[in-house]
Amino acid sequence: MAGVSPNRNHSSMKETSRPTLSPPPFPELEALLRLQGRLLHVSRLATVGEMSSGIAHELNQPLCAIANYAQASERLLAAPDPDLAEVRGALQAIADQALRAGEIIRHLRGLARPQHAQPQMTDINLLIMEITDLIQSDAKHNHVRYRFEAGMGLPGVCVDRSQIQQLLLNLIRNAIEALAELPADAREVVVHTQRNPAGEVEVTVSDHGPGVAASIAPYLFTPFCTSKAAGTGLGLAMARTIANSHGGELDYHPNSPSGACFTLTLPAAPAGVSEH
Repeated sequence: MAGVSPNRNHSSMKETSRPTLSPPPFPELEALLRLQGRLLHVSRLATVGEMSSGIAHELNQPLCAIANYAQASERLLAAPDPDLAEVRGALQAIADQALRAGEIIRHLRGLARPQHAQPQMTDINLLIMEITDLIQSDAKHNHVRYRFEAGMGLPGVCVDRSQIQQLLLNLIRNAIEALAELPADAREVVVHTQRNPAGEVEVTVSDHGPGVAASIAPYLFTPFCTSKAAGTGLGLAMARTIANSHGGELDYHPNSPSGACFTLTLPAAPAGVSEH
């Protein structure tokens, strides 16, 4: 995967100052920022909505397990001489499954609710692993294999975690949808992290689907540009906006021999900044 990243001139990124969170001085800019915040929230809800079937299936598994263990506990306790160790084991299993369901709901709520930008020092690999359950649920529902290739020794990045997770979920969701017409054994989405020669952190999302039509590629990040029958055309536009607001970039190039590859580039956090 490291070999598929496009070559870009990174010199302009070095001169880009870190985005400030202080309020703008003009009412017009304040209104634009409020509108941008609403659009980000709409895009986030659209992404979660598209993943809802897979999420419901994933959430149903621990709930069914809880019901089964509860029924087993009831039968055990109804016995003349109940095996309390077995009952304790069933109760522990119920607690474990409840925690699993709670984690899924917690991640879902974190993505769905509107939030103010809160940049913090973050390990990009941990950020991606936090949403693995959501990704896997959507991938399994669509009979797609998901593979995460985590780069080693990456520098931290200073980002708003929920915004970057939303960006990545949008890219991964697009990749999953692009594979719908392929045979099941050819459906795979790969997420790869690495440090590029300029010292920045790169995340690539790639697939071997049909790719992006040459007529659409130049306008891919333009608002309302979409090839989906029910698409809003806001997902990739907002994804690039999120990347740029973090001092980064979001680019596309065709994958080899087929498919699409999107690369998110984020500046490494200054040395000495502690993680939260």
